[in-house]
Amino acid sequence: MLFRVDPTSAVPLGDQIAASVRRSVADGAVAPGERLPAARVLAESLGVNVHTVLRGYQRLREEGLIELRRGRGAVVTGGVPPQRARLLERVREVVADARELGMREDELLDLVRTALNTP
Repeated sequence: MLFRVDPTSAVPLGDQIAASVRRSVADGAVAPGERLPAARVLAESLGVNVHTVLRGYQRLREEGLIELRRGRGAVVTGGVPPQRARLLERVREVVADARELGMREDELLDLVRTALNTP
């Protein structure tokens, strides 16, 4: 699995790490049961703080994409289909675009509701 971060990006580094995993799950490059790199090892290879990696892993755990187990590390779950991982990534991109445009939360939600109700 390839992890890339762009320190010049407005996207927090932990979110960039999480996005790398999401893309790998969505593309099928990472299979359920596969272990992710240890947070310390990944932090060293990317030149970031270990807590940055842990924030990214925690976000993925909250989304149900990975399990964090003491002694086993981060493991990709089998319960989330790749399509969901792909959708999560696209939703995050839409939210980032909306923030960049200065949209309020209610404005974005209105757009989503309109899209959901349009055939």
